[in-house]
Amino acid sequence: MLHFTRWKMISILTVIIVGLLLALPNLFSKETVESWPSWVPKRQLVLGLDLQGGAYLLYQVDKQDYVQKRLRTLVGDIRKTLLDEPRIGYSGLGVQGQGVQFRVRDLSQLPEVRKRLEKLQNPLGTSALGGPGVNEFDLDVGSDGVVRMTYSQAGLDQRVRQIVDQSIEVIGRRIDQLGTVEPSIQRQGSDRILVEAPGLGDPERLKSLVGQTAQLTFHLVDTGVSPTAPRKPGTLVLDSTDTPPVPYVVEEAPLLTGEDLTDAQATFDQRTNEPVVSFRLSSTGARIFGEVTQKNVNRPFAIVLDDKVISAPVIREPILGGSGQISGNFSIQSANDLAILLRAGSLPAKLTIVEERNIGPGLGADSIEAGKLASIIATVAVCAFMVLTYGLLGWIANIAVIVNVVLIFSIMTLLGATLSLPGIAGVIITVGTAVDANVLIYERIREEFRSGRSAIASIDAGFHKALGTILDANVTTLIAALVLFYLGSGPIRGFAVTHAIGVATTMFTAFTFTRLMVAMWVRWRRPTKITL
Repeated sequence: MLHFTRWKMISILTVIIVGLLLALPNLFSKETVESWPSWVPKRQLVLGLDLQGGAYLLYQVDKQDYVQKRLRTLVGDIRKTLLDEPRIGYSGLGVQGQGVQFRVRDLSQLPEVRKRLEKLQNPLGTSALGGPGVNEFDLDVGSDGVVRMTYSQAGLDQRVRQIVDQSIEVIGRRIDQLGTVEPSIQRQGSDRILVEAPGLGDPERLKSLVGQTAQLTFHLVDTGVSPTAPRKPGTLVLDSTDTPPVPYVVEEAPLLTGEDLTDAQATFDQRTNEPVVSFRLSSTGARIFGEVTQKNVNRPFAIVLDDKVISAPVIREPILGGSGQISGNFSIQSANDLAILLRAGSLPAKLTIVEERNIGPGLGADSIEAGKLASIIATVAVCAFMVLTYGLLGWIANIAVIVNVVLIFSIMTLLGATLSLPGIAGVIITVGTAVDANVLIYERIREEFRSGRSAIASIDAGFHKALGTILDANVTTLIAALVLFYLGSGPIRGFAVTHAIGVATTMFTAFTFTRLMVAMWVRWRRPTKITL
């Protein structure tokens, strides 16, 4: 156990040197690190929300808002289905509570109505056993001619799960383009999303970006109808974002949606020099846009964002290039934010804030100082205990513990893991377990020496026989840490990450670096007795 080949020694020392280089930038400020040459490692530990402050936002999917919008879409689909040849006469089509209802005039057409509407029940996914999935809507065709399509509870639950998954992706893209550092976006329960953005200096901007649905649509404006007149089927009255708002009558079916955009950038209008958002359409979107503008020259079309008309320019000539711009009294930042929203895509449903906290950097600084103090006290106490108990071998164990901590921070830096206050607790506990491994080894050496073995044979046997015990203890600890990581969230995961990394580095330092230092000491001093 005390024999090391040259390549083993070089490998161990290389790992430690690389670890020191990776952890080194954490001792300096970000500005200092940025001034270093490009070939020097510059990555630093990412501090969590509790250490550097930031924004904490808990969102919930607005189910009622989503259901009402989905039902309005269903009304249009049903109307279109019933108007297909042969047409089916109906009356009273509209949203009623959690569903859509209408009456069929000719009862003999009820079987045909059922056949057509079954296609609109919209199966969602498949079951766990591979069978058909749940229907989004329940269909009820009454013998009196009243037909109802209502949202099924199973369908709504399935849809909300999909909305949460899609929203997490969209929010991640938006925050990434904002340029903040290492946001944490997690599902909370069945219909909530937790967003943590450490180090963000403008939480209000984060809120406006994350919470905005950003559903962009293009509608033709119906100038032949007054906004105050009774609404015609297939039209909507939408207000503009002006102060005071101006109402517009627009066609309900959008010409294009945000899905047809391939790019959006904040630019300046060449004529007015005002901030605008330039966009580019996909090939399909460009073709549709070109056809529509060709047929509707001199007619205004509305650019609508979340049911608000941003602008309603008049089509002066066919727009065939597949690009355009959105103007609307933007500031530079609002134009840039809108471009970010359009590039990242729209949220599938409205999200409402149910909990909001802004953690100031002052609290984070206090947490860091408290963590540093706790780490220093724990390290000094443990080192003093080891020196007083095991003398020279205690000093060797202390060096190994320090290297262990350096390797933990280097691996976390390399992985881009976030260090939080629970993570610091994990590091402190790792210091204790690392020392415990050395205590097991030294106590085994002490027992072997007392049984009459020579000093060198006792050291060799101590490392050899303690290996199994230490391995078992660390493997079980690692399993517990992995379970915490996969089942836990937030602070629990932070603790699990540092503790799991600490287990791995403890195994490395206890059985390679500590053993290497003891072997070098044995070769140098050739001890005949051991003082433990």
